[in-house]
Amino acid sequence: MTLVFIGFVLLILGFNAARLSFSFERFRGLLIFGGTVLIVLGLVLSSVVQIEAGRVGVQTLFGKVQPQVLTSGLNVINPLVAVTEFDTRTQNYTMSAQHGEGQQAGDDAIRVLSADGLEVVIDLTVLYRAVPAETPKILGTIGPNYQDAIVRPVTRTRIRDNAVYYDAVALYSTKRDEFQARIFKSIEQDFKSRGLQLEQLLIRNIQLPQSVKSSIESKISAEQDAQKMQFVLQKERQEAERKRVEAQGIADYQKIINQEITDKLLQYESIKANKEIATSPNAKVIIMGGRGATPQILLSDK
Repeated sequence: MTLVFIGFVLLILGFNAARLSFSFERFRGLLIFGGTVLIVLGLVLSSVVQIEAGRVGVQTLFGKVQPQVLTSGLNVINPLVAVTEFDTRTQNYTMSAQHGEGQQAGDDAIRVLSADGLEVVIDLTVLYRAVPAETPKILGTIGPNYQDAIVRPVTRTRIRDNAVYYDAVALYSTKRDEFQARIFKSIEQDFKSRGLQLEQLLIRNIQLPQSVKSSIESKISAEQDAQKMQFVLQKERQEAERKRVEAQGIADYQKIINQEITDKLLQYESIKANKEIATSPNAKVIIMGGRGATPQILLSDK
């Protein structure tokens, strides 16, 4: 609209050139022509607006928000309207105890009281986006700074409201997923009523009081020692069972040998052994006979 304003100024000067001075009278036609061109050009440029990808435009005419949303690309509009752009891509808002990680400077973690009265510190990231069709509502009821007006306070309040139903240790371990699902549902409803869509809620860290952390670490250490002792006992039982099976096998073997070996079998095996000795190429002396029998001496010089 700057060009339109300059164009009107030139037209006024052109139409009143004779009254101002003689030198202006000579440029009267040029001033009128230039003013007309600037007004036309300004109106044309003011009637076209370009919206970048991933954004939408909301029109305001004399303070009244228009319901029609301008999409990305070139849009023809009333030159008198003002256009406010909204980012409709996924945005994140992080609240962390670590300096420099979140949108706020310093420690911005959420401190809540659990059901057992302990203070728990929660680091959180919210992923959300503005719903394009709801951006006129956002501009009319909240304004363009909806991150500080809605996202931050609603998230912190809902987390505190829901943390009181859980013990500190449960929040840290067994009930963490349940707690995240519960606060997601609660925050999602609040965001939806204000034209925002909650995409994901990420609990980055839950910090317990130091006394509770020490108790948990001691308990985990004791459980690990107990599991180690169970392993040792199991190993010893297995070794004892192995020895028992081995002893039983030896006993069964000896029992079978005692039952199966007879005098005739021993005599037969002795004859076979003597025969093999007698037929071997080495020199030997063989004494044959047993208790109560006449021994026989066989000489061989092979």
